[in-house]
Amino acid sequence: MLTVNEKDKVETALEKLQRKNEEALLGGGTDKIAAQHKKGKLTARERIHLLLDEGSFEELGKFVTHRSAEFGLEEQKYLGDGVVTGFGRMSGRLVYVFSQDFTVFGGSLSETFAEKICKIMDLAMKNGAPVIGLNDSGGARIQEGVVSLAGYADIFYRNTQASGVVPQLSAIMGPCAGGAVYSPAITDFVFMVRNTSYMFVTGPNVVKTVTNEEVSAEELGGADTHASKSGVTHFSCNHEVECIQQIKKLLSYLPQNCEELPPSVSCDIPKDASIPALNTIIPENPNQPYDMKEVIRGVVDPDSFLEVHEQFAENILVGFARLDGRSIGIVANQPAVLAGVLDIKASVKGARFVRFCDSFNIPLLVFEDVPGFLPGTDQEWNGIITNGAKLLYAFCEATVPRVTVITRKAYGGAYDVMNSKHIGADLNYAWPTAEIAVMGAKGAAEIIFRKEIITAADPEAMLKEKEAEYTRKFANPYRAANRGFVDEIILPQDTRRKLINAFEMLKNKAVPLPKKKHGNVPL
Repeated sequence: MLTVNEKDKVETALEKLQRKNEEALLGGGTDKIAAQHKKGKLTARERIHLLLDEGSFEELGKFVTHRSAEFGLEEQKYLGDGVVTGFGRMSGRLVYVFSQDFTVFGGSLSETFAEKICKIMDLAMKNGAPVIGLNDSGGARIQEGVVSLAGYADIFYRNTQASGVVPQLSAIMGPCAGGAVYSPAITDFVFMVRNTSYMFVTGPNVVKTVTNEEVSAEELGGADTHASKSGVTHFSCNHEVECIQQIKKLLSYLPQNCEELPPSVSCDIPKDASIPALNTIIPENPNQPYDMKEVIRGVVDPDSFLEVHEQFAENILVGFARLDGRSIGIVANQPAVLAGVLDIKASVKGARFVRFCDSFNIPLLVFEDVPGFLPGTDQEWNGIITNGAKLLYAFCEATVPRVTVITRKAYGGAYDVMNSKHIGADLNYAWPTAEIAVMGAKGAAEIIFRKEIITAADPEAMLKEKEAEYTRKFANPYRAANRGFVDEIILPQDTRRKLINAFEMLKNKAVPLPKKKHGNVPL
């Protein structure tokens, strides 16, 4: 039995804990929270509340404070020190999360701030679960000097160690500048919010001083800029709630770590369902564009295609979908944009996505309609050779199940690069409309029959005749099928059934790799 005095002491201790908990929840204070809301932004804790299952968040490091005594910081201490860290559940699955709090020193990173993030990243690695970073920070805490910079490097190192081990997602909910941008850049996927988030190495003021360019923060490093021009961000969202919903949707396709298979869901569509609409999707004119997204949506489970990098390098499509309930990664040429040609941006976009899928055991489905690589001095001088080789390298090293469907054109070196049989694809299908050749019929005829065309009485008529001859002999899938480079020529309407059976057959695929530390991808 406690005495009255002992009981008072216990109650005082409990009250102190309650007070500190309430203090920690306020971050930088009610005024700063109001200012955050006025900007159209949620607080760090509100974001976590929306992200995780109700009541599942377990916070770590709530009472951490900074250790600095310089520039008056010893008089300004906030519990948590500007970042909320911990773990919880998303649709019942374990995830680790850190959420930067702009109400505390503008979300600037300190030594202890970095330590908190590193702690949950270490836990994620040990326990094999995704890490989600909600970024809203003014950068390094200037008053702390080099220890703040060291904190960034500690995080970068862990990002790199975790790469390919657990999925890493970065949501940019506010400013992300200077050294702060490199952690998101190393992670697997970056989300941004229009008009309230931006990323850049140097801000508009520095740009003006150094280059004399006048540019706004939004133009320099806003969501749409990075979604369409640089490709830094994979998803550009209208508001924070949409951003968080996109994070949840993306994670539903991914495994917890590199040792697991991606999750499956039930599918009500019969496995042997025929899709007659696909029979008429390819135009009679081989130069007429069509939308490859219609092909994808016609084959995969309804409403399951989640496009990644939608606004960047639109001549190639990448994204996740489900086929009979199973997660797959899709890479597809887009004939509706630049005729589906491969260029620098498309190659890099595709390569990064292929390597991610291979890291996390997500089978790859390729839809091919590619006339070749984009010619020109701009492409050559900016390294189309090396950048095109990235996509080639990514497919060559991938050991997940890999299936290709050639819908129309498969020309030249681009035929090889787009997951051909020769670089390790498991199964290669072609529609009857496929054209597999070194180049288009007209270009080939002009080279092969040059003398005959020049000396003909009617060169134009002769060119058309020879073009038709080349088309009959080469611009079709049958020569490739005769050689075994195409496993089967299929009716478009049967594509879904064929693919479901193919991936079912390949589900236990195992590939022994040569002993090495790692390959040297052409960066």
